Amino acid sequence: MDVILMIVYATLVLGFLVFIHEGGHYLAARAFGVRVTEFMLGLPGPSIGFTKWGTKFGVTPILLGGYAKVCGMEPGEMSPHLEQVLAALYRRGTANMEDIAADCGITDDEAYEALEELVEWGSIVGPSKKDQYNTYRTPEYVPTKKQVKAARVAGLPEPVAGALGEARPVSDPHAFFESEYRQQYRSLPFWKRAIILVAGVAVNLLFAVLLFIVLFSVVGIDMQNPTTGVLQHVVVGPIQAIQMGFSYIGMVIQLIAGLFNPATAAETMSNSSSVIGIAVMSKDAFEGGLVNILQFFAAISVSLGIMNLLPIPPLDGGRLVIELFQKLARRTVSMKALNYLSMAGMALFVCFFLVMANQDIQRIISGVGFGA
Repeated sequence: MDVILMIVYATLVLGFLVFIHEGGHYLAARAFGVRVTEFMLGLPGPSIGFTKWGTKFGVTPILLGGYAKVCGMEPGEMSPHLEQVLAALYRRGTANMEDIAADCGITDDEAYEALEELVEWGSIVGPSKKDQYNTYRTPEYVPTKKQVKAARVAGLPEPVAGALGEARPVSDPHAFFESEYRQQYRSLPFWKRAIILVAGVAVNLLFAVLLFIVLFSVVGIDMQNPTTGVLQHVVVGPIQAIQMGFSYIGMVIQLIAGLFNPATAAETMSNSSSVIGIAVMSKDAFEGGLVNILQFFAAISVSLGIMNLLPIPPLDGGRLVIELFQKLARRTVSMKALNYLSMAGMALFVCFFLVMANQDIQRIISGVGFGA
C-alpha cells in the first residue's frame, strides 16, 4: 500500500507541476499569435476533450504531466514546396501523397516532406489509422466572429465554415501560405521565441513564489528564536515572503550549478534525488499536513523550473541555446546535429538518473533521509 501511495502522490505532484509548466508555453505562444493544436493533461497518446480557439483541450490515459503542441517548432530548414503543396491539397480537400506530388510536379519524397511539415503546422490533417495510404485532408474550419468582422472591415468575402476533408480552393495561394506561416513559432523573431521557451520555467517559479507567500504570510512558519532558543510561530509580510522565496530559488540555482563544477559535482549528486526519492518524499509531505504539502510543491516546482533551464537539449534551456546560436551565427542548425545533441543530452540524463536512483534505493534500504 505504501508503494501505491508513493506512486499516486508523486504522480499528482509531478503531473500538476509539469502541466502548469506546459501551460506557460501555451499562454506565451497564444499571446504571440502562434497556433497550438493540442494542450493535454497527460503524456501524448489517445485523448478525449474539446476544441476551442483552434486548440484541442483534453486528457490522455497517462496522467503524468502534460504537453502543449506549439506549431512550427520542427527543426531544420523549411521545405521549398510548402506553398504549392498547401494550395494543391486545399483544391482537392482530400488527397494521397502521390496525387499531390503529381499536381505539383515534385517527387513523392518531396511531397511527403512538405505534407508532414504542414501537418506539424496544423495547416492540414495527416493520415488516420484507418487510411490505407498516406491520405491528407483539409482541417475542419469554423470562422470566429473576429475573423468575420475583420473580413467585412477589409471589404473581403466572409470566411466560410468547412468540414474535414472538404475542398476549399484559395484565390491567393501566396497570401494564404503567408497567413499560415505567421501562425508558426518559426516565424517569430528571436526574443519572442525565447519568451515562449522560458515561459514554462517562469510559471513554475511564479507558482512557487505564490506558495511561499501563502506559507510565510498567511499560514505562518515555526522558527527558533536565536536568543532564547524557543520555537515561535511567525507570520511575515508579503514582501519579505517574496524575498525568502527568491532566496530559496537562488540557493537551488547554486545547487544545480554545482553539477557542472568538478569540485562540487559529487557532493551535489549525493544531495539530489531521482523520481524514486521524490515519490518517497511526496508521501511524507502528504502525511505531514498542509504546510508540508505546500513546502514540497514549492520546492519541486523550483527544482523542475531551474532544471529545465539547463543548456542541454531537449530541455528548454538547450533549445534556448540553439536559438541563440542560430541568431548569432545566422544559420539554421541541421536536423542531424540536433539529433546528435538530443541523444547526447538524453544519455547524460540517463546517467544522472541511474546514479541518483541507486542512491535513493540505498537510502530506502538503510533508512537514511532524502535530499530535495
